[in-house]
Amino acid sequence: RMTPTDTVTSTALRVEIATSIEIDRPAAEVWAALVDRDSYPQWNTFIRSWQGELAIGERQTVRIEPTDSSGQTFRPRIVELEPGRLLVWLGRVGVPGVLDGRHRFEIVPIDANRSRLDHSEVLSGMLVPAFRRMLTADTPAAFARMNTELAARVGV
Repeated sequence: RMTPTDTVTSTALRVEIATSIEIDRPAAEVWAALVDRDSYPQWNTFIRSWQGELAIGERQTVRIEPTDSSGQTFRPRIVELEPGRLLVWLGRVGVPGVLDGRHRFEIVPIDANRSRLDHSEVLSGMLVPAFRRMLTADTPAAFARMNTELAARVGV
């Protein structure tokens, strides 16, 4: 049983995307699948590749494809990491304030055999208006798709 939820909040220079899904698997199993980045090409249609050491301050190389026709590779830096529970990266286009994205994955145990993935991002900066349509429609849909794919990956 999966219960997905998502919300998008949009203001002049900021978009907040919040998605979550409850998964009938222990938090440790969901985390293990989330950080098994070598397997992403087999199941993840949003984050097509993700490389880099999982440690605070480490730069990652991430290829996202929110839609069939759009994709980009960027190099965010991990800013928060609590293994088994939380991973946050900060990505930027250009200098701070142009387009900053704070992407968050959090695994919340509900009970011994059930957990919730909270998958969210706050995007802010001068380029938000130019990309608003993508950020408020395509990107949240891609988050929700990845959440469902992750749940399937761990065997819901």
